[in-house]
Amino acid sequence: MPSNIDSPLARRIAAFAFLVFIFGSTLWVLSPFFASLAWAGILAYVTWPLHQRIYRRLPGHENLVSLLMTLGVAATLLVPLLWVMFTVVSDVATASAILKQLAATGLPPLPDSMRNWPAADWLIAQYDRVQGDAEWVRIQMATLGLLDATALKMLAGGVGRNAAKFGIAVFALFFLYRHGDELLGQFRRVATRWLGESARGYIQAVGVTVRAVVFGIVLTALAQGVLAGLGYWAAGITAPALWGVITALVSLIPFVGPVVWIGLSLGLLAQGDTQAAVGLFLWGALVVSWVDNVIRPLVISGPTRIPFLLVFLGVLGGLNAFGLIGLFLGPALLAISVAIWREWLVHKRVG
Repeated sequence: MPSNIDSPLARRIAAFAFLVFIFGSTLWVLSPFFASLAWAGILAYVTWPLHQRIYRRLPGHENLVSLLMTLGVAATLLVPLLWVMFTVVSDVATASAILKQLAATGLPPLPDSMRNWPAADWLIAQYDRVQGDAEWVRIQMATLGLLDATALKMLAGGVGRNAAKFGIAVFALFFLYRHGDELLGQFRRVATRWLGESARGYIQAVGVTVRAVVFGIVLTALAQGVLAGLGYWAAGITAPALWGVITALVSLIPFVGPVVWIGLSLGLLAQGDTQAAVGLFLWGALVVSWVDNVIRPLVISGPTRIPFLLVFLGVLGGLNAFGLIGLFLGPALLAISVAIWREWLVHKRVG
């Protein structure tokens, strides 16, 4: 009679425990690099058509093509990033000096033109109350960290603190270019074995969604930041590069970008610079918001066949759950859910 330890059930349990231990340990070892690997995968997928085009011109030179693509992507990302960082650090120093002056001397008086605004009496009364309490203004600025130039510079240079992760992502990007087809084929075979032929549709849904999010959200936000920064510079806003970066970051969340340029327009109007305020408002409404309200929904909802509302919720939920990489993971997960839902509907009709 075989002992319990040699029974098929015991061997299956032992094998399962061994696999859980091995794969769990592997995930634990790789966990610090998940974000970098995810970014490398996204960059490789989005730029893969260009990689294939170059490879067709240089057949048999896989390493050279992979190296050229890696250097090109790294330079495309790094050069503008360094320029923005140095520009923003300079603008942050200027903004910090202005904030310190406001904390020391109090808020400036409002221009007489504000008396013609709707509810002007209430607005002026509230402003006068705050203006008369310079200590309260100083405390609020100190609480927000706005009087600490070092903290502001660290905040502005937050992207630079991730240089190591960026380096790992670039390093991994070379190998994804070099072995991307092989890795994707292996992943498809494993996914098909576990999930059946439906896995191909899920993988395609993720790929289309990630590309649509990159072009529909990230590039749109960057374009809005550049266009808004030009408008801030033309309107005479202090630290236009800093505000342009803030606009780009805020614009990653759909329909939130106008908060920045509307607030700056109101600030110019409060200072009595009506012409610049109206010009900045019109520039934001007719140019900056046009990019957001027209291009983004078309680029995202068209190829993905997913309602823009779901993409919007996926972006917000992904950012909240996973951080910046959730910008892509959130909509991708929703894309898989929608694909499964539609597959169920098809099976129900067939049944």
